Amino acid sequence: MLVRLGAVLTRTHAGGSWGERAATGAIRGYRRISPRLPTRCRYQPTCSAYALQAIERHGLAAGLRLTAARLVRCRPGVPFGTADPVP
Repeated sequence: MLVRLGAVLTRTHAGGSWGERAATGAIRGYRRISPRLPTRCRYQPTCSAYALQAIERHGLAAGLRLTAARLVRCRPGVPFGTADPVP
């Protein structure tokens, strides 16, 4: 569906922007292969689940910023299972 906003036509659909769909698709692809990787997420929910929730709640740009901040916080001193929900 095309919506006119001022002089610009914008494509809209229920699944979010094309960027959001691409980002969530990449995260879902990573989630398929992550069980085969030797590493394990220290936080609850996992970082990939956190990213999906953050993008859904806050949009693409803010969701990716929150996810990047979460990945920076992940250090060896953080105990496994630490709760860190999406704000």
